[in-house]
Amino acid sequence: MYQDFIRDSLEDASKVALTYFGKTEGWTKPSGNIHVLTKADLEIGKLLTQTIIESFPEHNIIDEELGVVDNNSDYTWTVDPIDGTSNFAVKLPFYGVMIGLLKKNTPLAGGLALPSFGEVYSTEKGEGVLLNGKRIRLKDDIGLSSSLVSYGIDGDDKNPSKTSLEAEVIGLLALRARNIRTTNSAYDVAQVINGKFGAFLNMTSKVWDNVAAQVLVEESGGIYTDYFGDELNYSSSLKEMDKNYTFCAARPGLHKDITSITTKFKTK
Repeated sequence: MYQDFIRDSLEDASKVALTYFGKTEGWTKPSGNIHVLTKADLEIGKLLTQTIIESFPEHNIIDEELGVVDNNSDYTWTVDPIDGTSNFAVKLPFYGVMIGLLKKNTPLAGGLALPSFGEVYSTEKGEGVLLNGKRIRLKDDIGLSSSLVSYGIDGDDKNPSKTSLEAEVIGLLALRARNIRTTNSAYDVAQVINGKFGAFLNMTSKVWDNVAAQVLVEESGGIYTDYFGDELNYSSSLKEMDKNYTFCAARPGLHKDITSITTKFKTK
């Protein structure tokens, strides 16, 4: 029911993204000096939210740029118009568009588009993942020492000890994994889904970064939790739009090895 809608919506959003890519510059949001915004973010956000309102007028919506529409529904859409805006703004192709759907507090459906690569990933709970309409599934696990691991990090000048802790985790992962890679965007999520990356971790994200990513990773055969391996809780997402989430997305055979490293820092 939702997978075709998500795929079609992302294809339309991709056309808008490609129209702006390489032709627009970013500016910082008033809320902080690391939050970049472009015209593409706003136009894609308007396009997707309007499409959702027309197709599912009773549903709730959380859009990164446009805010919250609370219709007191069990269904909530999350929209990330450009995930990787900092990359997009400097003409790097490592960005994506993400749409997710929660039923109450559980990810039900989602999709991710990589416009510069011509890829659209879509899924619905229990239906598996389609890449450009063809089913994909993670193959047999390989060990952590043979896997590329992606790690997205934003320096926190208000809490420098947190940044130092993350740097220590990255060091430990670099010693255990084949190598560390990162674009800190939806591109990295896609590489976990298609098996090119063994994992992707981040300690600084929002609900719109996670809902689509979680259901896509899980439906591809992976595991998606918070940074320490615990279940993610979306129960307050409508009331706390800016709540911070951490995540660890990984192939099933790697998730335990990776969280055995991150949990060492849980109480620090």
